[in-house]
Amino acid sequence: MIPIAKPLIDQREIQAVLNIMEEGNLAQGEQVFEFEKQFASHFQYSYAASLCNGTVALHVALKAAGVRSGDVVLTTPFSFIATSNAILYCNAIPSFVDIDEDTFNMSLESLQEAIKKNPNAKYLLLVHLYGQPCQMTDIMHICNEHGITVIEDCAQAHGATYDTKPVGSFGLCGTFSFYPTKNMTTGEGGMITSSNENFIRYCKKLINHGSTTRYVHEITGFNYRLTNIAAVIGLAQLQKIDGMNSLRKKNAHYYLENIHNSAVSLPKVDPRADHVYHQFSLKTKYRDEFVKYLTSKKIGFGIHYPIPIHHQGNIKEYLQSMGIKSQSCPVAEAVSQQVVSIPVHPALSNEDVSYICDTINQFNP
Repeated sequence: MIPIAKPLIDQREIQAVLNIMEEGNLAQGEQVFEFEKQFASHFQYSYAASLCNGTVALHVALKAAGVRSGDVVLTTPFSFIATSNAILYCNAIPSFVDIDEDTFNMSLESLQEAIKKNPNAKYLLLVHLYGQPCQMTDIMHICNEHGITVIEDCAQAHGATYDTKPVGSFGLCGTFSFYPTKNMTTGEGGMITSSNENFIRYCKKLINHGSTTRYVHEITGFNYRLTNIAAVIGLAQLQKIDGMNSLRKKNAHYYLENIHNSAVSLPKVDPRADHVYHQFSLKTKYRDEFVKYLTSKKIGFGIHYPIPIHHQGNIKEYLQSMGIKSQSCPVAEAVSQQVVSIPVHPALSNEDVSYICDTINQFNP
């Protein structure tokens, strides 16, 4: 079976973990701070704060941005549940903005409509889905006009740029995940990036029990720290991320040029975006037949995401408790029934990519 995802781990990560284990300094320490520094430098961010996973990165980013109980946060219905759960952690209200059917990212037209319907909305939490940046130049223009603070969920977009500018540097901050399936991993881990030094300092307080000096707690915070073990894996991965992203792009471009089957629709890329292909997601009206076919041919697949967030039980229940009626996002609802991701990760061989392409071309529903 060709897997849908496979982290590239070699002797660099293994030796780095062995070294830190032998030293015995396992919790947050100098390696964590060095990882923050190198991550910011590598992707051209001013400041960075590390965390134990991507979900808590979202939570801390929202809280540090000033999101409070009852605030409306505009967001996408087509993402992993963590995006909206982080809003609920702040007792705020997610309000969903429909997506573009071609890029799967937030639609500019739907964003403008959502702002009209929610004139008191103060925040926008967007997602650079599957590794493709949102239309950030236009989004920032719209949000700046309305005084809306932008937080970027970059969990799937390490190294992606829009108009040559890195995602995570347009809004107040960006958040990243280092889960094993992501473009780079630390096993589990997260990062917040920003050009605002005071914002990052506040994030670091929240991450570490509200403290910058041991046993001196200035605010109520959390234990969201990254470990040295995770950090040294991240440092090794930083040495490889550009190469891994290049392989993802190479595989994706092969698919775009060589898959020719009217039963599937290929993803479309914004010409101003540098897509890093965390996922290569097709659309097909024959999804059940297609995934059975892929399985029979020993090709792994993923369905990201089969249920839009605004249809998830915990979100619906929360909104109903706030007296908010169910929301409609027809494009996200339709796309969620059609998307299928195929392997695009850097561990694929040329033979794997060619086989996947040829197999899909032979699919006949």
